Amino acid sequence: MGIPSELRDLYASRKTSLLIQSPQEDAKMLRSKMCTQEGVRAGTKAAAIACVASAIPTLIVCRKVPWAKANINHTGQALIISAASIAGYFITADKTILECARRNTHYKPS
Repeated sequence: MGIPSELRDLYASRKTSLLIQSPQEDAKMLRSKMCTQEGVRAGTKAAAIACVASAIPTLIVCRKVPWAKANINHTGQALIISAASIAGYFITADKTILECARRNTHYKPS
């Protein structure tokens, strides 16, 4: 089982290209990686804040309000909290990456 050695060698040799990137292309790639990392960092912070901000009221309501106590089980509570965290992560990461990309598209004379 697995990949035959001939195919593995063929795929491994395809990684090296005959074309050499220009320094400007290298700089573009570096900036895009930095934008992605910045977006991940910002999204993680937003997800952590959203998790705490949604967990506290959800847990309090599910303990105190009779309707919520009867109708929202532990799975429902987890879904409410995780939905807020996931939404916070993706919205913030997307906005951060787009803002960073917009910043990098301006013409910079060399």
